[in-house]
Amino acid sequence: MRLYIIYCILLFFLKVTICEESENEEKEDDVIIIHDSWESATDHSSESSRDPESSDKGSSDSNPSSLPQPPPQVVKFEAEDAIPPPINTNPDSSTSDDPSPTSETLPDPSPIEPPVLEDEQTRKGRELFEEGESLLNSPTHDKRPAWDLMEQSSEASYPPAILKLAWSHLFGSGHTIDPSKSHALFSSLVDEGNPEAQMGMAFLYATGTVVNSSQSQALLYYTFGAFGGSNWAQMALGYRYWSGMGVATSCEKALDYYRRVAQSVASEVSFSGGSTLQRIRLQDELDNGGHSGGMLDNDLIEYYQLLADKGDVQAQVGLGQLHYQGGRGVNMDHQNALNYFQQAADAGNAVAMAFLGKMYLEGGEAVGQNNETALKYFKKAASLGNPVGQSGLGLMYLYGKGVPKDYKKAFEYFQKAAEQSWVDGQLHLGNMYYNGWGVRKDFKMAIKYFNLASQSGHVLAFYNLADMHATGTGMLRSCPTAVELYKNVAERGKWGERMMEAHTDYRRGRYDEALMKYLLLAELGYEVAQSNAAYIMDRKETELYNPEEMWKRALVYWSRAAAQGYSAARVRLGDYYYYGWGTDIDYETAASHYRIASEQQNNAQAMFNLGYMHELGLGMKRDIHLAKRFYDMAAETSVDAKVPVALALAKLACVFAVKNMEELKILIGPETWDTLELYWDLYLLTLLLGLLGLVMVLRRPRQMHHHGRQNN
Repeated sequence: MRLYIIYCILLFFLKVTICEESENEEKEDDVIIIHDSWESATDHSSESSRDPESSDKGSSDSNPSSLPQPPPQVVKFEAEDAIPPPINTNPDSSTSDDPSPTSETLPDPSPIEPPVLEDEQTRKGRELFEEGESLLNSPTHDKRPAWDLMEQSSEASYPPAILKLAWSHLFGSGHTIDPSKSHALFSSLVDEGNPEAQMGMAFLYATGTVVNSSQSQALLYYTFGAFGGSNWAQMALGYRYWSGMGVATSCEKALDYYRRVAQSVASEVSFSGGSTLQRIRLQDELDNGGHSGGMLDNDLIEYYQLLADKGDVQAQVGLGQLHYQGGRGVNMDHQNALNYFQQAADAGNAVAMAFLGKMYLEGGEAVGQNNETALKYFKKAASLGNPVGQSGLGLMYLYGKGVPKDYKKAFEYFQKAAEQSWVDGQLHLGNMYYNGWGVRKDFKMAIKYFNLASQSGHVLAFYNLADMHATGTGMLRSCPTAVELYKNVAERGKWGERMMEAHTDYRRGRYDEALMKYLLLAELGYEVAQSNAAYIMDRKETELYNPEEMWKRALVYWSRAAAQGYSAARVRLGDYYYYGWGTDIDYETAASHYRIASEQQNNAQAMFNLGYMHELGLGMKRDIHLAKRFYDMAAETSVDAKVPVALALAKLACVFAVKNMEELKILIGPETWDTLELYWDLYLLTLLLGLLGLVMVLRRPRQMHHHGRQNN
């Protein structure tokens, strides 16, 4: 009995000891940060800046070097660490309700960091760089002095200048294209941890330019660049995880990277909605006879300018909008836009007044920010029923710019603008419903108006929808949809201007320069750039790479463009496997690509090719009936296919007749068929004599009539 009591007492004390240890472990677990896809984001430098009390407590409990977990003061890597804070904060990010280790243990970081002391060489390099940068951004055509200053700044070992020269040598903008020189310049900055230089090295390894292609090295440098805050590197990684290129497909990681870039792009979007992205495919231009529907001809622009100079108000408004937003082959030029809008506004045009109000509300190089002037123009335009003016007034009341903040009036003006299908009114109505400004929160209504605004291509509408899909706000969470939307926003960043630069280079015969720009954008996931890079290499118009491997390289980019839904790339991919360009001949794979383009993208060329392969039995069972069906479908899908289809059907009819000879033999009987085979020459001679007699009969009246006319 005594032993039993002692045994129970020992069990009790053992249980108490275990509970205390588990409570200590739970307390330690409370401060461990679990990282998301950026799991390597540890910052050991912050160890010395912890709270002294917590530091002493940790040292007395255990040895930090023996702990497998990261230090408790490590801060989760957030978007704000890499880019400026966005306009719309992400609901998933840390809020004021969640305690932040740095905010509790550290004072304001600004006084902690001492001012960086520049030595004489660094100061000189910076001044030269800034002077060169101002010259490059000036409207002067001669940029040589600016690049000379950049060269001098790089000789002073100023990193931004070295980086600028590296990209210049790579793209051939300002210097003769020289990837080897770019590689040397990037290499000099990579060891210093420059994220943009790491991005450049990743691009060279990914494309096999100068160095041997190595996707593992590219992935390594992309990752370093992304951690350093390079938007390009983050886009490249987002695309790789989204498409599974060189890494395991991960929608969540793609979402993580693309969201960071999208936040950066959205934070820079003004009230105008940003510049438009021109997506011009070289393959489509070839199919359309060398013309692009997205570009305005110079003669047409000059014609509109002539009309505007003569006082045509509609031409003035059109040119003003073109210069205000840029696109269609016209660069963004707010000074020209201001001049055209001013002329049209003086003539009483409401649209011009409204856009003048937008320019004064935003401010910029062309005009200073002025709420009073903006309010004046918005009121004039709104009084004439213009939706742009109504939306502008709504903005001013929403944010209290020049007028007292009034959500009710803002809502009324936005509603009037949205009723006229104006994109800004739709967007801001969605914002008001989403945030509950002046109205009851209604995510369904917010989604409705964001969808309407996205149909007009507004960047912030795509961004807001992406946020809602990513967090499951007002709808079921959908990672793939969120990634698609974030990708759309990310591709509308200022780097999208490289697309038009590349197209201009190609039209001027600068194929190497155009290809290099397209290759960079292709690495960032631009489908148009992928197809254009494949097009240039397919035609072997560049000398950057070995001609013998050009088709293999083109095959890679046709595959990437096809995976993003470009039907012409899918058909071209089938052609490569059919003819064995850059790969072995594989009729079954070719037929599968044609079938995808036919069924999913309704491509007439793919239908015709499938008909031809069914006719000959290439990669599939020979079937004349299916061949005719695909030929007919091609003719119904495209008017241009009618003539080739007619010829193909004529040939198919002959093939069908020959094939049915065996069926005819069975139909007329074996004995009759043997008789025909025995006396085939007599039957043929009889048929020819009959035809000759028919010709003589048909020609005889004409000859008699002709002799009669001669006698008269």
